[in-house]
Amino acid sequence: MQLFKNPRIAVATAATSAALVGAGAVAAVSVALDNDSVASPQVAVTDATPAASSDSSTVGEIYKRSSAAVVEITVGSQAESTPFGGGGTQQAQGSGFVYDTEGHVITNQHVVDGAETVSVKFANGKTYTAKVVGGDPSTDIAVIDVDAPASELKPLRLSDSSDVEVGDGVVAIGSPYGLEQTVTAGIVSALHRQITAPNSFSIDDAIQTDAAINHGNSGGPLLDMDGEVIGVNSQIESESGGNVGIGFAVPSNTVEKIADALISDGSVEHAYLGVAIDDSDDAAGATLAEVRSGTPAAEAGLQQGDVVTELDGESVDSADELRRLVDSKSPGDKVELTIERDGDTQTVEVTLGTRPSA
Repeated sequence: MQLFKNPRIAVATAATSAALVGAGAVAAVSVALDNDSVASPQVAVTDATPAASSDSSTVGEIYKRSSAAVVEITVGSQAESTPFGGGGTQQAQGSGFVYDTEGHVITNQHVVDGAETVSVKFANGKTYTAKVVGGDPSTDIAVIDVDAPASELKPLRLSDSSDVEVGDGVVAIGSPYGLEQTVTAGIVSALHRQITAPNSFSIDDAIQTDAAINHGNSGGPLLDMDGEVIGVNSQIESESGGNVGIGFAVPSNTVEKIADALISDGSVEHAYLGVAIDDSDDAAGATLAEVRSGTPAAEAGLQQGDVVTELDGESVDSADELRRLVDSKSPGDKVELTIERDGDTQTVEVTLGTRPSA
């Protein structure tokens, strides 16, 4: 898959055959969409002006109501020098949207990665400086704070992504290839996709859409037909590097959780088990394809080939389920795993660690 930033250089993420819990990668290769690059108290988003009425709207109506909240983000960073010279400043571009009336803007982490300067251009053409509040490479979500007057801050409302269904109409707004305020439309093509984050961990429950998104769309909103945000456009599946009708958005429930944590604390910590996992071949469960040295799993005595069938009494039917259950915990939590090993059932207590940044 490709990340959708618009530095005109696609950032490819690595692929592996086994997903890592707390450190895992997915088997697909995607491209980020730009020039690109948790639950806790925050400035209340309840101050936001509703982006739309409760009635379903046309694409044009959604655009008129929502476009003022969608911004183009330009990032300046230091280019690496080579033995042949070079270096200096380089620019990358992506998209984002206003989250609250305090000036917080949501985008992708890969849009602002390595940023030394950040500027935000609104739909009316006015540009303001911004700073990075924080980013989470494990979910590819970042928050920036733009120094803009209150009159420019017209937040979009986030919807509950768990209510999204396949076939629902969607609208994407962003700046593909620097063409700001571009709107495209389509449907939700699939749900619960797994995509690879910039740090090679997996992002669960991504929303797949056929709405056209390209480099520069990264960080822009995917809206439902009520004009509410159901996801943040982040990647496409493409061999050419351009849109082929398979795009992915980080779901709004994940976005809200991470954004709130970044605004509150500036960073996010994820629970970490330290294994690579696959679905079990013979029965329900998650097979440990690898137990990484020095991790909580290794310290608890878990072994390659163990099949995890329960976590704290909750059934584990697949690798995806184990990953979600671990991600629902916090670093330092103690969990009890029920495992099958050599035909025997046993329980193992594990104290979860903190997921490494890469």
